[in-house]
Amino acid sequence: MRRHRIMGLLGALTLAAATLAGTAGPANAAAPVPAPAGGTPPAEFGTDWHDPLTAGPPVARPGTRSCEVTLAEAQFRDFTPYRGNYAPPQGCGADHWAAVVLRLDGKVKGRQYDRLGHLSLGGVEILRTSTPQPSPDGITWSVEKDVTRYRDTLARPQPVEMLIGNVVNDTYTGVIDVKVTLTFYAAEGRTGPAETPDRVLPLTTQAVTTPRNSERLVAEVYATGSGGGCEEYWYMTTPDAAPYSCKAADGPYREVRVSVDGQLAGIAAPFPTVWTGGWSNPFLWYVTPGLRAFDVQPIRYDLTPYAALLNDGRPHRIEVSVAGVPAGQSGWSTPTNLLLWQDEAREVVTGALTRNEQSDPANSSRWTPAAPGGEHRLDTEGGHRLTVAGHLDTSHGRVTTTVTRAVRGTSVHRWTDGENRDALTATWTDEETVTRGATSTRTHRTYTMDGETTLGAGDRLRTVLSLGDRADTATLRGGRKTDISRLDDRYTGDATYTANVPRDQRHAVATTSARSRLYGSQAPGGCYDRTVTTVQGILTADRRRC
Repeated sequence: MRRHRIMGLLGALTLAAATLAGTAGPANAAAPVPAPAGGTPPAEFGTDWHDPLTAGPPVARPGTRSCEVTLAEAQFRDFTPYRGNYAPPQGCGADHWAAVVLRLDGKVKGRQYDRLGHLSLGGVEILRTSTPQPSPDGITWSVEKDVTRYRDTLARPQPVEMLIGNVVNDTYTGVIDVKVTLTFYAAEGRTGPAETPDRVLPLTTQAVTTPRNSERLVAEVYATGSGGGCEEYWYMTTPDAAPYSCKAADGPYREVRVSVDGQLAGIAAPFPTVWTGGWSNPFLWYVTPGLRAFDVQPIRYDLTPYAALLNDGRPHRIEVSVAGVPAGQSGWSTPTNLLLWQDEAREVVTGALTRNEQSDPANSSRWTPAAPGGEHRLDTEGGHRLTVAGHLDTSHGRVTTTVTRAVRGTSVHRWTDGENRDALTATWTDEETVTRGATSTRTHRTYTMDGETTLGAGDRLRTVLSLGDRADTATLRGGRKTDISRLDDRYTGDATYTANVPRDQRHAVATTSARSRLYGSQAPGGCYDRTVTTVQGILTADRRRC
């Protein structure tokens, strides 16, 4: 079976790359689909199921006065973007708020693919999301995101643009109906204004001029491999010699890179997002979407070592690229924002870039051909290490910033001739240490994927899949830990249905479980632990352990 039958059988997420240039909030269901009498799930999927929801923690909201602004309200039927105008609220402070929370409420019914969307304000991307696939009877879902860091953009009237590219016709009937609001929480009483960047600049062109008194600079890149082509499943591509339906000359290793004036300034491992039609099995995702699928979190790069170079008042080229993508092939979108902190006591902050050292990028794939009746195997390993350092002479003294980042990916891909069986086991790590003066922040990120799709007798397609997203962060000052946090999100699913038949003849069954754990300073009360479990689209368990 060719790849378009397994990995693309039910269609892939649609993205117009030319049109499309956070912590995931809860996708709260309005009400559960009632289970049959006695609480027993049905024997197979029906025409409706529980509204989508995620296990992640809610966005923290202070108990102060709040004001709500509607940012966008639209129905998406095609690739026409919504355009509007935004003005900040008048009743919750002029421009320094305790928090700002974005909420998207959506509904759709009928039949529709998963779709990718973005929302920008004054050119600054503040949300990248994807949509669930609907039931015939219709679903609703919501996404929340803390957008306080975009205070500089939110403080002024701005044009709004939102797009969830969609196709509606006699077959794909789902019109995506969304409303997006911003809730502003006033800084009052003992609740002070949040610490935020002084400026937020969208990287809409390669040449950018930054304020000359910048003393800290962070780039955030909303990197997504998507578009319905092979880069949606970049982690399963194979070199040209291997007999597989998705090719990439250098294999599946990918790395998201940032350069300044042609010099490498940052590296990162992309997150292996699985959209809600992913792995050819939407029954895995109807209620519990894949990790980060509803709130695509940007990759963050500390570019402060380059601040002295950028502070000369001239335009500079800041570019984002994805290593490993075949030359001339589309499929990645990398909208980028620059977050800047300024030294208000200096008109110009000077300094120097003092170090830029990298290892030779490693990337090797070894294909082992299948024996008769056996499996092909592709073993891939790649990695890269980069250290950059620089100092700035600020109004509060000389500050040296050193950033070290090491990324690594390993995978084993196994498949049969015809791809009736297709399996992947993969791990990606991204280790980063940022030292600024006497303070160091160390973050160790690990992403995992272990799954298999098979097409058996009677065209019964089964997918068994587990995903992991883990991050351990520790802040040290003078060698002593002052702050720690740990994120551990996991998803497991097992779904089977009959392929190549009308929807009402698929006889689909699925069991899924999503667990989100967060400990330390980032968790409400220091501990958050929630698990949601579904069977045939019915929510069978929702447990909280903290």
